[in-house]
Amino acid sequence: MYFKLAWRNIWRNKRRSLITIASITFAVLLACFMRSMQLGSYDRMIESAVRFYTGYIQIHQKGYWDDKTIDNSMAFDIALMDKVANTEGVEAVVPRVESFALASYGLKTKGGLVVGIDPQTENTLTRYEEKIIDGENLTAEDRAVLISEGFAKYLKVSVGDTLVLISQGYHGANAAGLYPINGIIKFPSPAQNDQTIFLPIKEAQWFYALNDQITSFSLVIDKANNTERILSDLHAKIMDENLEIMGWKELMPDLLQGIEIDNISGKIMIWILYAVIGFGMFGTFLMMTAERMYEFGVMMSIGMKRRVMQFIIFLEMLLMSSIGVLSGVGISLPFLIYYYHNPIYFSGESAEAIEKFGVEAAYFFSVQPSLFYNQAWAIFLMALILGFYPLYVISRLKPVEAMRTAV
Repeated sequence: MYFKLAWRNIWRNKRRSLITIASITFAVLLACFMRSMQLGSYDRMIESAVRFYTGYIQIHQKGYWDDKTIDNSMAFDIALMDKVANTEGVEAVVPRVESFALASYGLKTKGGLVVGIDPQTENTLTRYEEKIIDGENLTAEDRAVLISEGFAKYLKVSVGDTLVLISQGYHGANAAGLYPINGIIKFPSPAQNDQTIFLPIKEAQWFYALNDQITSFSLVIDKANNTERILSDLHAKIMDENLEIMGWKELMPDLLQGIEIDNISGKIMIWILYAVIGFGMFGTFLMMTAERMYEFGVMMSIGMKRRVMQFIIFLEMLLMSSIGVLSGVGISLPFLIYYYHNPIYFSGESAEAIEKFGVEAAYFFSVQPSLFYNQAWAIFLMALILGFYPLYVISRLKPVEAMRTAV
């Protein structure tokens, strides 16, 4: 009966109720969009970083991460690779040889990151095949390179031209070679796009005189949130004290710190939004209370108990908050799903300006469930807290004064 009475009370004044519901809906809608963009950008930053350079988890020789020289390489152990690949959650194990080299063409020379790759497994991590904008992919037996677009523009080279690579190999050996350009890759990150050279792993081992050694295994896993569990499983499986197993948070502390700092600023902005919306919601509750003073006085005069009236008003607040929250989530969800699959990319001068900061020029969105229920609960609780104002008024209400004042 109380629920039915509360529901009818809501719609006795449709304009007032719709204003209250609309304010809650707008708050949820705006909060979901703001937080979705923020979390989506974090997910993209993490994915771009780990899928280019480190992987979600990396296994390497102890000391390699602190001193990334070719001398701190490790044996290409097939048994170890199989053991890691059979760990739950690990989708691919990607061997790599990574080092520095000077690349030269004509009178132009520039330093770059040389990454020796197994073309088949590397694509599961970096997905570089879909980024090839000119030429062809490498095969495991090729003696050729793929070069990033920005690097190619600087050296003024194209597919078919031959690069001179010069570096220092394993234990001081000379490293030099001539390599035709098989293809050009366009990476979304400017840092990647300006300095990357891909070489088949066998050729990279020959170039750096590594024999059968590599610098690291990079792991592709099913979910970033499973990183800590998989790390624990790998530590239990791999007892070799000469190897180091690191997750992406350890591998990229600067990225993690930047995300945490930006996340704090984002939460501050959300709370400011909550405060602004909260004042609007409180205004509607204030208006509702003032308009119903006569009604409250009459109900108490004919014998309704204060706690029963407060309970009915509380039900009204609960129902309006629930409708507003569900409406906000319901309206935002299809839009966020669409933009999750279709990010908003910038173009022209705005894209160039953003990319100078090392950031991909696009808005990315997230649709993780916590995004919706966290915002919904926050707005829902705020509405209920503000709804205690009419309950307080009823607790202090004097029926005769209320009816006189209202009249």
